[in-house]
Amino acid sequence: MNSSSRLRHTWIQWGMRLMPFADAASADLPLSRLFRLSLFQISVGMAVVLLVGTLNRVMIVELKVPTTLVALMVGMPLLFAPLRALIGFRSDHHRSELGWRRVPYIWMGTLMQFGGFAIMPFALLVLAGWGESQQAPLWVGQLATAGAFLLVGVGMHTTQTVGLALATDLAPPEKQPSVVGFMYVMMMVGMIGCALLFGDLLTDFSPARLVQVVQAAALLTLVLNVTALWKQEARSRQRRPGGAASDPSFRESWRTFMQGDHALRRLIVVGFGTLAFSMEDVLLEPYGGEILQLSVANTTMLTATLAFGSLLGFVGASHLLSRGADPYRMAAWGCWAGLPGFALLIGAAGLGDAWLVFSAGTFLIGLGTGLFGHGTLTATMNRAPADQAGLAMGAWGAVQATSAGLALVLGGVLRDAMAAISTASTGYWFVYSIEFLLLVCTLWAMRPLWAARRVLTSAGRST
Repeated sequence: MNSSSRLRHTWIQWGMRLMPFADAASADLPLSRLFRLSLFQISVGMAVVLLVGTLNRVMIVELKVPTTLVALMVGMPLLFAPLRALIGFRSDHHRSELGWRRVPYIWMGTLMQFGGFAIMPFALLVLAGWGESQQAPLWVGQLATAGAFLLVGVGMHTTQTVGLALATDLAPPEKQPSVVGFMYVMMMVGMIGCALLFGDLLTDFSPARLVQVVQAAALLTLVLNVTALWKQEARSRQRRPGGAASDPSFRESWRTFMQGDHALRRLIVVGFGTLAFSMEDVLLEPYGGEILQLSVANTTMLTATLAFGSLLGFVGASHLLSRGADPYRMAAWGCWAGLPGFALLIGAAGLGDAWLVFSAGTFLIGLGTGLFGHGTLTATMNRAPADQAGLAMGAWGAVQATSAGLALVLGGVLRDAMAAISTASTGYWFVYSIEFLLLVCTLWAMRPLWAARRVLTSAGRST
């Protein structure tokens, strides 16, 4: 081997080590194709930022919409979350005349996202009674806004569920953990980038600017998802309509799925862990400002710290899982990282450098969230039969999204209820303590899953 060949070989080796998720690529799914497929996660991240962040603030502050009504609108997409399992199942067995299973569902999800964003800004202006829209009845704005939020939510859940199932179809089994990590990292990148972009574009707020930004998001959703789908799924030569006699019903497939090894316990673990890692989402910045007397700049950094911890958790989990680590042990490590994180949040007010302690706790919670999320999702993928990838992704997504939404509501309600009978700081500490206990319960619930893994490993070695 000459010097030029050795240099090229060394460069490729170091590039694979240093470049995140370079090992997710394979001969059938090169990195360029994988990156293009992940663009649908950018559109999902953009939708999350708009629904939960940007439009949430605009409706309350600029448009003067009552907070309760805003909470109901933002919560509308959660109504569809439990149906993700059904959508995944349908994509497992669908056969269009063109020979696709996943593409029609991702396309319909894209159209719903696009349609919801297209009508949303005008619905918001009618809801707020802005300008000439004051002449319209109030219920028109409420109904139109609720419909827009629901359309975006349904489209977002459909696109993500079936898109992850398609990624599972395309990736070889040994590459699936890295592919999953790459997909979720791309969603975080989309969330962070879109949050910064939308914040800058709406600095000088006006109704016209709101219409431009949201409709640009609608167009960008269409472009990203169509680009992601282009020539990804091979067309089957066995073109038959969906619902053929050989296809099982959803009830039969669900019964088969739940008869798998510890299937119900795996979903319980996802639900408990998601509750534990999500209840503080709406409380971190208020706690920092109200109790610790931190500045707006410092509390804003908390969200970035949480996102960075989650990103690092996903990257680390992908690296270890792709090398054969047990996904449930990975999820357990996430819980163990979260326990001192919540302890630091509780004790930050009584320690010297409150901002530093609180930031360290926030980082550990983000790290734990990434490890736990990646571990449980990889375990779900690994245990899904070949013909039930969509159902498995949908079941995980349904439990995760429903638990996250419930956690946001519970976090706010429990904090306010405890603060009403005690002090504001007690309200926050009460929620953080519940999350600590939920992590302990999650670790307890995972113990049989570790035992099952050890039994399988021992059996494999004995053969």
